[in-house]
Amino acid sequence: MHAIEKILAKNSGRDRVKTGEIVTARVDFAEINDLYLQTVYSFREMNGDKVWDKDRVAFVFDHYAPAPTIKTAQIHKEMREFARENDLIYHFDINAGICHQVMPEAGLIYPGSIIVATDSHTTTHGAFGALGTGVGATDMATILISGKLWFRVPEIIEIRIDGTPREGVLPKDIVLFLMGQIKADGAVYKAIDFTGSYIEQLGVAGRMTICNMAVEMGAKTAYMQPNQEVLEYVSKKAVRPFEVVYTDDEFEYSESYCFDISDLTPQVAAPHSVDNVYPIHELDEIRIDQGFIGTCTGGRLEDIKVAADILRGKKISDHVRLIVIPASTQVMMEAIERGYFQDLVDAGATISTPGCGPCLSAHEGVLAPNEVCITASNRNFPGRMGSTQAEIYLASPATVAASVLTGYLTNPLSL
Repeated sequence: MHAIEKILAKNSGRDRVKTGEIVTARVDFAEINDLYLQTVYSFREMNGDKVWDKDRVAFVFDHYAPAPTIKTAQIHKEMREFARENDLIYHFDINAGICHQVMPEAGLIYPGSIIVATDSHTTTHGAFGALGTGVGATDMATILISGKLWFRVPEIIEIRIDGTPREGVLPKDIVLFLMGQIKADGAVYKAIDFTGSYIEQLGVAGRMTICNMAVEMGAKTAYMQPNQEVLEYVSKKAVRPFEVVYTDDEFEYSESYCFDISDLTPQVAAPHSVDNVYPIHELDEIRIDQGFIGTCTGGRLEDIKVAADILRGKKISDHVRLIVIPASTQVMMEAIERGYFQDLVDAGATISTPGCGPCLSAHEGVLAPNEVCITASNRNFPGRMGSTQAEIYLASPATVAASVLTGYLTNPLSL
């Protein structure tokens, strides 16, 4: 069996499972973000009394943090009340950050566990050797009552990544390249196992970026076998004992793709699809209005450092604005301590409170019609960051920083 199948088998009390089977499995941790107050209503409609385990449930206020409207303030209010009623041990309010960042920081994500959240990018947690997947309000209410959920055992495909990227080519470039190859519908309801020499040496932040965007290929979940850096990270934080799960040598993937990224150049996903990907040097000169560095894809300390290193001692273009939003308060504090924010502010950037920012809710950094944004986030659909007439280009933090410096889409390797 694959490690993913072993996790599903263990949590469903079975010796083994196989592709296509439906199993009912125990959930190790459940998280609800502030888009999903309906979860609370569904829980009550199902005659839920108390959540099944107050240590294994959390609310995270990240999509609308701080609350920008009366409606979202009401959502937060009702969720806080539910958290108090159920004595939830973990509640991440508007001062915490994005769910996919704050949960690992809190030690709630570790190898061999099943993580279910009301967010499609829960595939991020495959970076830690966990099975992470997103659900809607009704399924989440079922979990809150029973601690279990049904799963269809997915086909598992391998994406093998070998080689050493040139300096300035980041994990975001790698996953954008993969998006262009696999396409947005290439892994629908499948699990993606990222393997190869590049993955074996990749650090926690880069692993999270790649697993995060697996869902953009349609994947139900993602997986990376934990390396030593991951194990050191989770060992210092994990709130429970964990066991690393390994794929059997004789396991056969339903599909395998192999890529060597040694000669890869910075990549950009052009409007209006995540798989509309080009090497940046193949795109025409494109004037930009806004750059954004942040989100669960590109708001970690490593991403902010990349931007600060490029912009240190320089000024962004006069006609461009740069918004930088750390993925969590912990990231924010470390960025302050290391002077990254000072460098970015001196260059002309605007720093905002930890959270999702303009990635979805667009309550800050909203784009006007016909404006162009280059962003380190994960989706570029029409209306994603404001006007449906705006254009969004996805790129690495390095490409975002280089572009706001010149005012045009710019290859960071050219600086």
